Amino acid sequence: MPAELAVGDKAPDFSLPDETGQPVSLKKFRGRQVVLYFYPKDDTPGCTKEACGFRDSMTPILKAGSAVVGVSLDGGESHRRFIAKHQLPFSLLSDEGARVAKAYGVYKEKTMYGRKFWGIERSTFVIDGTGTMKAVFRKVKVDGHVDEVLAVLSAPGK
Repeated sequence: MPAELAVGDKAPDFSLPDETGQPVSLKKFRGRQVVLYFYPKDDTPGCTKEACGFRDSMTPILKAGSAVVGVSLDGGESHRRFIAKHQLPFSLLSDEGARVAKAYGVYKEKTMYGRKFWGIERSTFVIDGTGTMKAVFRKVKVDGHVDEVLAVLSAPGK
């Protein structure tokens, strides 16, 4: 298992299909910051609140020269419904084999109602324009999270 990603590390590159099936790679965002957030499941309460938080903060995110991309294990059809239902102005990528989630260290064994299973641990990575980690948020609590991300995006740096 690779060491956990930290600020200053190079972000693992990837290519995943978006909600329309088009491949999206980290290289596409070279020269601008990207908020890469991993979330457990489309249209569940916490995930909806997080996605809508990013949606509602798109003006300051764009002003900071940044993009937002969500990643879950859900497929394109689920992503299309989630985007349409909540008017999300950013792409959601399908990591159905959890390959990218594993590369970022967010595919974890979880327990719910006494049952163990593997899934995505809510995490956000802010990656600068050179592909370097600017901030790493693990085990994200949705309340107040978008404000934490906005503070990083507007902070001076790369």
